[in-house]
Amino acid sequence: MKKYTFILSLFLAWSANSQDLKKYKKLYPNDDVIRLQQEIVLHIKLDNGTFSIKKDVFEEDLYLNNSANYNSKRSLSYATFFNLDTIEASSFSLQDDTYTENKVTNFNEKNNLNDSFYDDSKELSFIYPKLAKGSKTQLKLQYNIKNPRFLNAFFFGDFYPVIRNKVTIIADKDIELIFKPFHLENTPKITFKKKKKGKNYEYTWSQLNSKKFDIEADAPSYRSILPHIIPIITSYKENNETKKLLDGVGGLYSWYYSLVENINKEGTDPELEALVAELIKGKTSDLEKVKALYYWTQKNIKYIAFEYALGGFIPREANDVFQKKYGDCKDNSSILYKMLEIAGLEGNLTWIGTRKIPYTYEEVPTPAVDNHMILSYEYNNKTYYLDATGRYIQIDYPSSFIQGKEALIANGKSYKIKKIPVIAANLNKITDSTYLKISGRDIIGSSQTKLSGYLKNNLFYNLENTRKEAAVKELYNKRFSKGSNKFLITSFTEENKFSYEEDFLVRYNFTIQDYVQNIGSEIFINPHINNSIAGIKTKKDRKYAIEFDYKKQYSYTNTIEIPEGYTVSYIPTPVSLGTELLSVNLSYSKVNNTLVCQQDVVFNFINLSVAAQQKVNAIIEQTEKAFKEVIVLQKK
Repeated sequence: MKKYTFILSLFLAWSANSQDLKKYKKLYPNDDVIRLQQEIVLHIKLDNGTFSIKKDVFEEDLYLNNSANYNSKRSLSYATFFNLDTIEASSFSLQDDTYTENKVTNFNEKNNLNDSFYDDSKELSFIYPKLAKGSKTQLKLQYNIKNPRFLNAFFFGDFYPVIRNKVTIIADKDIELIFKPFHLENTPKITFKKKKKGKNYEYTWSQLNSKKFDIEADAPSYRSILPHIIPIITSYKENNETKKLLDGVGGLYSWYYSLVENINKEGTDPELEALVAELIKGKTSDLEKVKALYYWTQKNIKYIAFEYALGGFIPREANDVFQKKYGDCKDNSSILYKMLEIAGLEGNLTWIGTRKIPYTYEEVPTPAVDNHMILSYEYNNKTYYLDATGRYIQIDYPSSFIQGKEALIANGKSYKIKKIPVIAANLNKITDSTYLKISGRDIIGSSQTKLSGYLKNNLFYNLENTRKEAAVKELYNKRFSKGSNKFLITSFTEENKFSYEEDFLVRYNFTIQDYVQNIGSEIFINPHINNSIAGIKTKKDRKYAIEFDYKKQYSYTNTIEIPEGYTVSYIPTPVSLGTELLSVNLSYSKVNNTLVCQQDVVFNFINLSVAAQQKVNAIIEQTEKAFKEVIVLQKK
């Protein structure tokens, strides 16, 4: 990194001292760190149609207690189109009401391979020296944004208090900008000013004393919570002529299409043609052909993200992907597209954002709206969303992480936007049938558990890397646990393992020690050995929505053999609870010398608002009471 020269006339860096430490410690007694000030200045210049975009960042933090050292490590991400040009970082140690600067001199750079769409990002990490209670840190950065379509969001608020926050955009007067606001209504007042300054327009947002946003498990993406704005350059003037850049979804699609319209124009690899012919041989319908090609791609093209610059947006040639047998999401879509074409079928490249990105294409028609590519296929008025980066995904199911999201589907120079369906709960199902025998205080049982949909897929992902029988048995002990932590599988068999179309079936024998209570002439046994609602209940003071991977349904049938010489003296009352979000049905019946206990639970949600959580919690609390009910057997 070059030595940093920070030029921001608007920065009035102010220093804390011991009095400030006392002040903020009193104002924020439960916080470890606060941001004293954060300022971002975005310079957008235009020279004969060529953009120059620089982003200057200044951050100053104050550490309020002795946990400061845990914040020593810091990392920054950047990429080809969002390059980190310069950096300067320092910590300031407080002693005798005086700060001593400790400059950071060691920066470590590495590739950052975490994104499924474009992956040329890098990570720069460093450590602030000598952090302790009362320490400050200052960070000064300058980024070079090399494509005007890639302007990032500016956030007003964070997961710690921010005392002063300021964003300034200084743009050439010939550049047309719009600003998309999100969640600003739930944040302290933000002051906005616009003024003309020479040949530029200056846009400024200022905010004081933003309280921290709490971190909560399984909350939606921070983009769904934190207040922010997204600037978009819609057009610009060059030689008095207006040129469009991102003027709505059409502008975004035009750019996307320009990057993919010329792929797969070379001659097809004969081996790939032969493979397609072999895979579709004997298939009587187009859908069966697509299934064969889709499942082959999932199984045989390994997902590896390795991108640079526009390679993060342009799929590789199908011939190359076929020969290498690996690729990223675009490459998998490219080879699948070509294989369908060879088979005389038509697929469509499709851009989509995962559920971590909460925007619609209409709201944010920029590359910030999506991060993934799949292939769409139309058959009998139904759209199939084919994500070849996945494994074991049945053709009727989209990837779980794109459910409910908008898809931008290529159709030549035009496009379509469709919404991905959310898979119904009964298609992600566990059906479990268990026979239980009482042996003293222990249970001896046999079960068969059938899994479908995403529940099956997730288990298959685990089983891929769990091959030894002992390790598989340990996995099943956790996944199929019943009754108590003394549940132990003694043997098991499997059917339809790694099947795309068939439900996965596991049969197993098990024991549960010390599960039955014997008091005098009575036996007490809780028939609810499957706690299907575990982990769903949320805290009453939760502030944000909660997200789940998919809807699901559990159906458990537990058949308890009545020991010889005993009769049933008490059976719990049937329970039927529910709303459109969660339903619970418990029933009990005596069949010959057995008691059959049926438990059916449907989780009909993937996202619960705070209000919806309260409704679901009320049902769970009633269910928890019902789960405590026991069956009583009386000795004759």
